[in-house]
Amino acid sequence: MSATFARRQIVLAALALNAVRPLRGAWPGIPSFAFGWPVSELAPHLLALTAVDTVAELTVRKSPPSKTGLAAAAVSAGLLASAIADAHRVGVQLDEALCEGIGEDYLTTLDLPGPIDLKIPRGAITRPFKLNHRDVEVLRNVPYTEGGRRGNVDIYRPRGADLNDAPVLLQIHGGGWTIGNKEQQGLILMNRMAQQGWVCVAANYRLAPRHPFPAQIVDVKRAIAWVHENIKEYGGDASYVVITGGSAGGHLSALAALTPGLPDYQPGFENADTSVVGCVPFYGLYDMGGISGTRTSVDMRDRFLGPVVFRKNPARHLEDFVQASPLSHVGAHAPDFFVIHGRNDTLLPIAETRAFVDALREKSDATVTYAEVAGAQHAFDVFSSIRSQHAIGAVQRWLQWHRANHQSRTR
Repeated sequence: MSATFARRQIVLAALALNAVRPLRGAWPGIPSFAFGWPVSELAPHLLALTAVDTVAELTVRKSPPSKTGLAAAAVSAGLLASAIADAHRVGVQLDEALCEGIGEDYLTTLDLPGPIDLKIPRGAITRPFKLNHRDVEVLRNVPYTEGGRRGNVDIYRPRGADLNDAPVLLQIHGGGWTIGNKEQQGLILMNRMAQQGWVCVAANYRLAPRHPFPAQIVDVKRAIAWVHENIKEYGGDASYVVITGGSAGGHLSALAALTPGLPDYQPGFENADTSVVGCVPFYGLYDMGGISGTRTSVDMRDRFLGPVVFRKNPARHLEDFVQASPLSHVGAHAPDFFVIHGRNDTLLPIAETRAFVDALREKSDATVTYAEVAGAQHAFDVFSSIRSQHAIGAVQRWLQWHRANHQSRTR
């Protein structure tokens, strides 16, 4: 039993080390993400299991305690405790980002129904996979275009409420443009905003490689147009639509926000309204064409985006990759942005996100808020954790500030 305990604790120590200091690079970054992301967000649970396992090793098991196992357990506990401390500090860091982006008095400008609770909701950490709330109703599989389930949206809104001109949040899922669906991501944010009286719409879209890019952005544009034309029936305000998403959804939401009315991405519905008033992309990809010239962006373009997502050779069709880059569309009339990225992200480098934010701040007249989330891997907000709850709380504050500010400007 001592040998088994030692093996468990050595493996856990290695996983905890990867979570705190992840491996980077094109190939090691993928397994580093796969193992590091859940460990980072489930650190409190793993620390508790380590403590129970260690106590059992010292008191219950009959064989002599393993010194190697106890040493590994001590390392695991220290690394997991460090990860938990980093997660707790995220709330302060995000509040500082909000103060820098929208003003230190942003909380005093709010004039909307619903409390803004800066604390982590009770039970959010002990039940990390309980993401839906009984006071939120979900209307499943409402068609926004032809194409079966890939052309459907889900609508989240407060149960039993008589809504009229409620603010609207459109969620775009990630998955490398090749996998994923509307039921898997953005659940914490949509449920929280629905509790605050918002109408939230989660959209599916066609996936590559069966449907090469730009099918994905065309579908996202169709979803925005559908929201403008139909959301009033569900209590929403078509004049106030914010778009959000993570990873590929972060890319698609940013690209859609910056290209309203772009004919190439609106075939057959060129005159439809596809504008949004704000965008909240999580850990997105903003350079599809290697515009920045970094090795990472060029490698992703040539090794993955070209053969899998676009099914085109970048050497012959570089303009298509550049046009698909949100970085190439930044201009004076961009909507307001709240950009979020994890510092430990090993799938999509944070350097390109910084370049995108710098371009927004330099070229646009919009409000640009940017937060780098300490200790966060890619997809850190998919289930409930200390870090994800702090991040979603910050997004809630930004959204409610933005709604109040928008209403004051349009009166």
